[in-house]
Amino acid sequence: MLAVRRLADEIESTLYWAPDWLISLIFFAIAIVLGILAHRIAFRVITRLVRDMDLFWRSLVSRTEGPTRLAAIVLMLGIAAPVAPLSLQGSLWVRHILLLCSIALVAWLAHTTLHIWVTVYLRRFKLDAEDNLLARKHVTQTRILRRVAASMIFTVALSAALMTFESVQQYGVSLLASAGAAGLVIGLALQPFLKNLIAGIQLAVTQPIRIDDALLVEGEWGNVEEITSTYVVIRIWDWRRLILPLSYFIEQPFQNWTREGSALIGTVMIYLDYSVPVDAVRARVEEIVRASPLWDRKVVNVQVTDFKETVMELRILVSAGTSGRTFDIRCEVREKLIAFLQANYPAALPRLRAEIAGPPPLAAGSAPAGALAS
Repeated sequence: MLAVRRLADEIESTLYWAPDWLISLIFFAIAIVLGILAHRIAFRVITRLVRDMDLFWRSLVSRTEGPTRLAAIVLMLGIAAPVAPLSLQGSLWVRHILLLCSIALVAWLAHTTLHIWVTVYLRRFKLDAEDNLLARKHVTQTRILRRVAASMIFTVALSAALMTFESVQQYGVSLLASAGAAGLVIGLALQPFLKNLIAGIQLAVTQPIRIDDALLVEGEWGNVEEITSTYVVIRIWDWRRLILPLSYFIEQPFQNWTREGSALIGTVMIYLDYSVPVDAVRARVEEIVRASPLWDRKVVNVQVTDFKETVMELRILVSAGTSGRTFDIRCEVREKLIAFLQANYPAALPRLRAEIAGPPPLAAGSAPAGALAS
């Protein structure tokens, strides 16, 4: 520090003609340049040191380039501030600015570290796997908690920054002490935000929905594409997007087709004439399903579930590994079964029967109406 003081005295003696504010600006400019140069050298050295380490350390170094540069600049400005020829008011302002930069730096580092940890942690889970239940569970929980933690980091940093201003401190104390209509108004204004925040924590803990879950909600079928801190994005089968608030999934009923697993049983209903041989239909359905690559080798069944006035109702059950495959195999069974019936049992399709009776027989000795007229 003594060397810095001597260097500052030499600069001041050289620039005796310049005003104090200009000399202070020169000091701060030199400090900023030295901070950037020192960071660049240190960053290159550390990058080479972690080049052969695991992904976490390499990501940590690369993602913290910005925060560490800011830290180097703040550090050099903190060294330059005491030796700069500042007035008392100017010195207080510079210290206040450096304090705000330090708070922002800590929040930035915390957010970056959180992002790196989440990214590295989620790399072990693959959502495109055949059985991705465990992956969906961890991805959903981690993403929701990351957003909650990021909101808390921002809130704490903003609160700490505002509390460095004396006027804001006094306002905060008076607002907490009043505890009247102002507190009620603020509580009502923040109700939607707090409602979704609490719903997000509930979703992360209980997990009624997860990323890539197949849902039937509001009469639409789709997959959970994104869960933010306030809303959920559902990717509907025709590529539309349904946006719902987080609180909806806590308060409203909905269907989750992949809550405990991705496999589903699909249903195909067909109505046939009573003359069709059920065993032949059953054999053909089993043949179709066993030849399909979509079948998961678990469920295939054909049953007569009801008798109607003119037809009998056949229910075909077939399973597949995912909801998308279940839909596709149901369509495949329908197409191939109707082709089989058309080719082999064309009379098996539903028909309406009607019997046209002839005229009633004439009584003995009576003549037709036309004969009497003649």
